[in-house]
Amino acid sequence: MVDLRATGIFSAVDVHFAHLIARLGETEDENVALAAALASRAAGEGEVCLDLNRLAGGIPADSALPLPCPPAEEWSAALLACRAVGRPGERRPLVLDHRNRLYLHRYWRYEQRLACAIRERVGSAPPDIDAERVRAAMRRHFPEPHPPDGIDWQQVAVAVALLKRFAVITGGPGTGKTFTVSRLIAIYRELEPERALRVVLAAPTGKAAARLGESLRRAGHGAQGEVVTLHRLMRPIPGTPLFRHNAANPLAADLLVVDEASMVDLALMAKLVDALPAEARLILVGDKDQLASVEAGSVLGDMCGRGREPGFSEAMRDRIRELTGQEVPVGTSGGGLADCIVELRTGRRFAAGSAIAELSRAVNRGDSDLAIDLLSHADAESVAWLEAPGAGPLEPCIKSGYRTHAAAGSPAALLEGLDRFRVLCAHRSGLFGAEGINRLTERLLAQQGTIRVDPRRSGPWYAGRPVLITRNDYPLGLFNGDTGITLADPAAPTPELFVFFPDAGGGLRRFLPYRLPEHETVFAMTVHKSQGSEFDEILLVLPERDSPVLTRELIYTALTRSRRRLTLRADRAVLSAAIRRRIERASGLQEALWGEA
Repeated sequence: MVDLRATGIFSAVDVHFAHLIARLGETEDENVALAAALASRAAGEGEVCLDLNRLAGGIPADSALPLPCPPAEEWSAALLACRAVGRPGERRPLVLDHRNRLYLHRYWRYEQRLACAIRERVGSAPPDIDAERVRAAMRRHFPEPHPPDGIDWQQVAVAVALLKRFAVITGGPGTGKTFTVSRLIAIYRELEPERALRVVLAAPTGKAAARLGESLRRAGHGAQGEVVTLHRLMRPIPGTPLFRHNAANPLAADLLVVDEASMVDLALMAKLVDALPAEARLILVGDKDQLASVEAGSVLGDMCGRGREPGFSEAMRDRIRELTGQEVPVGTSGGGLADCIVELRTGRRFAAGSAIAELSRAVNRGDSDLAIDLLSHADAESVAWLEAPGAGPLEPCIKSGYRTHAAAGSPAALLEGLDRFRVLCAHRSGLFGAEGINRLTERLLAQQGTIRVDPRRSGPWYAGRPVLITRNDYPLGLFNGDTGITLADPAAPTPELFVFFPDAGGGLRRFLPYRLPEHETVFAMTVHKSQGSEFDEILLVLPERDSPVLTRELIYTALTRSRRRLTLRADRAVLSAAIRRRIERASGLQEALWGEA
C-alpha cells in the first residue's frame, strides 16, 4: 500500500482512517486507501463529501496533492468492491452515491436527514392566517414609502415567513435583516394575541447572540425574548456529539429564528431541524455570500441555490400581493423552495457611493480589476490600502487603532474600544496570522507603556489583555465568541486580575483567569471568528503569499465587518487571486433540495 504519511498532506487521523477502511474492507487496493484518506482530509477542510469526478484521471488542481488519481470508473469500481464502501442506504463506513461523491457515513446521513426535513416543511400545508389582519399589521409596522425599486423586500420577507413553515431571509450588511425579524415577531404575536406563542431566537456564537439581542432592542417593539446560542438551546450531552433536544424530545417553540445561519454547519443544522416540532416555523437569517461554517458544509448557500435566478411561483406572487401590495417577480424556478427564500437588497448601513460598499460588491462579484481600481482611488478617510511588504506599515495602524487602550482604563471603556477597532487576519498562525499580530500588538503596546507583559510573573496574563472565549462553558454562562478584558478590580480586597465580560443587562461579570474555558488573546482575530461581529474600523491583514484559504468569501466577510473605515494590508497579486477564487465545498445538499437531474 502507498505510504500516505510520506506525502506530507495527510494527518495522522487521515492515515489511520485509510488503514482502518482497508482492514475493514479486506483490501490492499491503494486506490481505496487513497480515496479514504482524501475523504477524511476533505471532511477536515469543511467538505461534506469527496467529489471523485473532480480528481479522477490525474493530479488534482490542488498542487499540494502529489498523487495521481485513477479514472473515475476504475476508482468507483475499486471502492464498490470494498466491503467497507456501500451505496446510499447501506450501513457502511463510506457511502458512494451515483454521482461519484464519497461520504463518511455520518455526513451522508446528516445531509439526507436535513434535505428530507426541509422538503417536508416546504411541502407542508401553509399555516392559517387572517389576511385582513396581516394587511393592517403591515400598514402599521411598515409606514414608510416604498423604496426606489418599487418593492419593499422587508415586507415581502415578513409575508413569506408568515405564509410558510420554513423561510430564508438573506441579505448583505445593512439591508435590515434584524429590523425585518423584529417586525416579523411583532406581527406574528399580534395575529394570535390570545396565545402565548413561544418565540425562540438563537445564533451560533455567544457574540452573535448578544449582537442580535442588542439589535432587536434597538429596533423597538419591546423585548423580543432572550437570544441564546444554538448549543445552549439544544442542550449538549457532555462527552457526546448528541443533544438533549431531538426528535423524541423536541424544542418548545412555535417560531424559531436562527441568525448568522451561514455559520451553522451541516451536522448542527440537521440536529436542530430534527428537534423542531413539525408545526413550528423555522426562519433562517444570514448573508449567503459570507464564509461558510468552520465545520463541514455550506448549508445556507446550498439552500439558497447558488447561481439560481430569484423569483416566486405565480401562486406565491398572488399571496404576497394580497398581504403586502408588493408586485414581486415570477421566476422560472418558482415554487417549492424558491417560494421560501427572500433576499433583502437595499443597503442602509453605508451612504450612497460608500467606498466600502462598492468594494464589497466588486469582491462579491469576483471582479478583481474593479476592486483594485477602487482601492487605488478610494478616499483615504474611509479606505486605505497598504501594499508595502513586511510588518513595518502595520505598526502605526495598530498603535492608532489601540490608542485608547490602557491597562488602567475601566472595563466598560476598554470593551467599547475593542468594538471600535479590531485587526482581522486570514490565517491563525504565521507572521501575519492572528497569533503573530497579537504578539506584535503586545510588543508595541508594551513599548509605549500601555500594558506590562511579564511572562515570568503572571504567564500570559496582564492588565489590558483582551480575550476571546473559544469553547462554551454553560455553568459559567460563557460562550464561544464572548470577548472579555483583563484588569485589576479596585474593589477587590487584593489587587489580583479579573476578566470582565458584558452581561445581557448591560452590566459586567468578572471571573478569575484560571476559571475561564478555552480562550485566546484577541487584539487580532481570524476573519472566521469575526463573523457575527461588527467594528467601526478594521485592519485586514493578508499574508504575503497566496493561499487556498484566501477566497472572495473571506475578503467579503472581512470587509462587511466594518461600519466606517477599512485599512487593508495586502499584496496586489495575492489580493487579486483571492477575489477570483471561490469556496467550492463538495456537497449533495443543493441537488437534494432543488432537484437537479
